[in-house]
Amino acid sequence: MTKTAFISHPDTLLHVMDGNHPESPARISTIKNAVLNSSLKEKLLFQEAPSASKEALMRVHSRSYVDYIFNIAPKAGLVRLDSDTAMGPMSLQATLHASGAVIHATDLVMQNKVDNAFCCIRPPGHHAGRSNSAGFCIFNHIAVGVAYALDKYNLKRAAIIDFDVHHGDGTEDIFKNNPNVMLCSTFQHPYYPYRGAESASDRMLNTPLPAKSNGEIIRQVFEQKFKPALEAFKPDIIFVSAGFDAHINDPLADLALTKEDYVWITTFIKQIVKNCYHHRIVSSLEGGYHLPSLAESALAHIEALNSNYD
Repeated sequence: MTKTAFISHPDTLLHVMDGNHPESPARISTIKNAVLNSSLKEKLLFQEAPSASKEALMRVHSRSYVDYIFNIAPKAGLVRLDSDTAMGPMSLQATLHASGAVIHATDLVMQNKVDNAFCCIRPPGHHAGRSNSAGFCIFNHIAVGVAYALDKYNLKRAAIIDFDVHHGDGTEDIFKNNPNVMLCSTFQHPYYPYRGAESASDRMLNTPLPAKSNGEIIRQVFEQKFKPALEAFKPDIIFVSAGFDAHINDPLADLALTKEDYVWITTFIKQIVKNCYHHRIVSSLEGGYHLPSLAESALAHIEALNSNYD
């Protein structure tokens, strides 16, 4: 069996907010090129993402918000959803395929067709709340996948590990009152979205980090805080909001992770699922805006997902 699926869609390249925006189509191209030029090319199951249905979106977003996005999507030009997020003519299709990628990854993992999957998609999703866009995000793809997994496969518990440099405030907004979901989140603080530091709970393990925090600090958080919580929670599946903007070279933030730290985090996640007697991991791209570091780090993450379990 192929261990890892790589899921994307051509429409992810067609979403544009403006010509100079850091959340650009090149983010997808640079990751794909890195994978196709590596030895991973022969080891992955490449899949094209389907489009998510309104029903799937409305498990986590309000009907009024979903309808609003469908109705406001432009046939030409750009429309602004908020100060950071815009939609062009192909943005709706891109974000539907992004959510569809996580749903498809969940099916592949739950049906034992792969151990894990990486969704190479955009726009990102973890700032999108139940009824709002934010931070480049329109729909919350990880949240859509989690709700789908719990509903379709009748799972009892799902965990989300979010190592993006920004707090996944939309994900917290959607699941903060759901006892079946745990969120483990590291993020620079104080920094956008200026949330999370005061709203932690037994299931919302928000961990704010000061600027310049490095891999040693991240590893301590994962080992000392996340590991005991996850092992006690015993998730049936783990979803990953894989943002690579905590990299030391990223221009949008000030943490100091390296490729080796992302390998360590991925290996940590694999050990958690192994301890829970399954291999179910669904990872989805969030941030990461220094293209060489994004390609290097995402490739290392996928290689670690595809490596043998110790």
